[in-house]
Amino acid sequence: MKCLTVLLIFFYLEGYSQSDNNNVVIGKKDIIYSKILKENRTVWIHVPHSVGDNIFSQQRYPVLYLLDGDGHFMSVVGLVHQLSEVNGNTVLPDMIVVGIPNTDRQRDLTPTHSGENTSGGGEAFASFIEQELMPYVDSLYPTAPYKIFIGHSLGGLTVVNTLIHHPQMFNAYLAIDPSMWWDNQLLLKASGPILTGNKFNGKAFYLGVANTMAPGMDTAMVRRDTSKNTIHIRSILLFADALRKASGNGLRWEYKYYKDDNHGSVPLISEYDGLRFIFNYFDYKEINKLFDSSFSAARSVSSLLDHYHAISREMGYTVLPPESFINNLGYGFMQNKQNEKAFAFFEMNIENYPKSGNVYDSMGDFYVATGDKEKAIDYFRKALAVHENADTRQKLQKLEQK
Repeated sequence: MKCLTVLLIFFYLEGYSQSDNNNVVIGKKDIIYSKILKENRTVWIHVPHSVGDNIFSQQRYPVLYLLDGDGHFMSVVGLVHQLSEVNGNTVLPDMIVVGIPNTDRQRDLTPTHSGENTSGGGEAFASFIEQELMPYVDSLYPTAPYKIFIGHSLGGLTVVNTLIHHPQMFNAYLAIDPSMWWDNQLLLKASGPILTGNKFNGKAFYLGVANTMAPGMDTAMVRRDTSKNTIHIRSILLFADALRKASGNGLRWEYKYYKDDNHGSVPLISEYDGLRFIFNYFDYKEINKLFDSSFSAARSVSSLLDHYHAISREMGYTVLPPESFINNLGYGFMQNKQNEKAFAFFEMNIENYPKSGNVYDSMGDFYVATGDKEKAIDYFRKALAVHENADTRQKLQKLEQK
C-alpha cells in the first residue's frame, strides 16, 4: 500500500487551521500537570507522518525536546520534516518534536537566582523534564531511546547547564547563542573544570553564536574587551575556549560563528546546521547505486543494512531502516523492472515490521505486478489479518472475482 493518505490523529494548532475541512496540521497540544512545578504545562507535539500512515507499525523515533516551544516549534518541525521525509530525504531521521512553551521563562530557564525576580528555578524545571515530561511522552508516543535538547538565549543557557550538570538526560545538545553571562558568568566558570575532569563519550554538542558585536569589532577584539557591551558574546567565546581545552573528554562538538546573523535571526540557521552536525552520519548516499544494474539484490540489501548498523552504533540502539523508506525503494525497483531487488526490500520490511499490514499489502502488489495471483491473494489476506484497510480489501476482492 503506497503511503498516500495520512490518518488524522492530531488536534489543530491555531494559525494552521484554514477551515473545518481544509487544515494544515503539524502537531497537537497536550497538557500535563507537574507535581514538581505545581502547575499545568502545555506541550506541543509533532509525530512523523509515517506514524499516521500506519499506526500499527513498530517503528520508533528519536525525540527532540525544544525550549521556547511557542517560538520555534513550527520552524523546527518544518526543518525536520523537510530533511527526513520530503523528496526522499534521509539527511535526518524522522523525529518526534516536543515543544515546551513557557509559563515563567526567567524562572525555568535560569539555573541560579540573580536579581529581584523569579529566576533560579532551572533545577526544578530539569526535574520536571526528566521525571515527568519524558515518561509522559514515552508512555504515549512511539519513542526511541535517543533524545536531543535545543534551546536559544536563556534556553541555550539551560541546554549548556544540562550538558554540564545532567549529561545523562540527553544524547545530543544544541545551544544557540546561550546567555552564558548569567549570574556573573557562574555557569561559565564552573564549566571548564567539569568539561576537563569528566567524560562525555557518546554525547554530541553544537554551539551556534550570533554576531552581537558593535560595528568594527571582531572576535579577537571581543576577547580582549572587558565592557558590559560585549559580555554576551565574550562569555560564549570563552565557553568555546573551555570546550577546546577539554578535547580529550569524548564529547563530539562543533562551534560556528554566524557573522551575518543577530541574536534574533540566528536560531533557524543554527538549528539546521546543528542537526546536520549531530546526524552527520545518518544520510544514506548510495541510493543511486542501488538502482545500478551491476548491484545485485544481495549487494543492495547488504549495503543498506551496513549503513544502518553504523547508525545503530552511533545512536546506541538498534535503528531499523524506516518502513516507508524501504517501501518506496521497493516500488521504485518495481517501476525499473528490477523485481529481484523489489522482492528483497519488501521481504526486509516484513522481517522488520511484521505487525504492519502495509508490508504485506506491498508484497501483494509485487505479486500482482509479477503475475502470481495466488501469492498476491495470500499476502492481501495477511495484510487484512493484521489491519483492515479498504484499499487492500478492494484489491483482494478484485482478484478473487477473477
